[in-house]
Amino acid sequence: MNAVIYHNPKCSTSRNALALIRQAGIEPEVVEYLRDPPSRARLAELIEAAGLRVRDAIRTKETVYATLGLADAEPGDDALLDAMVANPILIQRPLVQTALGTRMARPAEVVLEILPPVK
Repeated sequence: MNAVIYHNPKCSTSRNALALIRQAGIEPEVVEYLRDPPSRARLAELIEAAGLRVRDAIRTKETVYATLGLADAEPGDDALLDAMVANPILIQRPLVQTALGTRMARPAEVVLEILPPVK
């Protein structure tokens, strides 16, 4: 099975999700999204496939969130997606996609929903 994880190696939740994927016998494609952010279209696709609202996929505790005025207003999905692409630190992580689905793996154990059972 193929898997892709949008990963931040400094994030313990992201590291734990990556470990769970590997424990399932899968070596995923690891995308360090801070260095190699997804396109706007890809990000929107991942969010939709995970069954999330765009607002659910943004990190509201990052300084840049307030700096951009995103906390003060109710920007629409387009503005939030634009902000996340321009400032990838705003992308909630980790996003994981496999043939069984896409999940925001927070907590990390959510990734088990889209992995084959470990024998």
